[in-house]
Amino acid sequence: MARKISKTPAKKRTSRLTAELLEIADDMHAAGLLPNAAHDKITMRHIGPRAEAETVELTGDEIRAIREKARLSQAVFAHHLKLTVGHVSKLERGSERAKGPTLVLLDVIRRKGIEAIL
Repeated sequence: MARKISKTPAKKRTSRLTAELLEIADDMHAAGLLPNAAHDKITMRHIGPRAEAETVELTGDEIRAIREKARLSQAVFAHHLKLTVGHVSKLERGSERAKGPTLVLLDVIRRKGIEAIL
């Protein structure tokens, strides 16, 4: 008799130790002893994709402001983001939305400055 092979991955079961660790992390976060970034890192490491990642949406004006704050031309900004100048222009005009790795890089630059990716 042939065995049926499932194409869906087996559901990962959380061990008792992991469950306790997550509960302690939640309690420390609620008490203000564990910053958001550390709590998110612990949660993502142990829960995986079930944990919600924070998403950010940037408008064209916000993208332009990020570039201007860094004092870069569209060409130089595009070079650092590994994009074309035309794509940066479309993002700034709002005719296209930043997504995927581009959105992540723009968010890092927005939060930490252009030096974070140089």
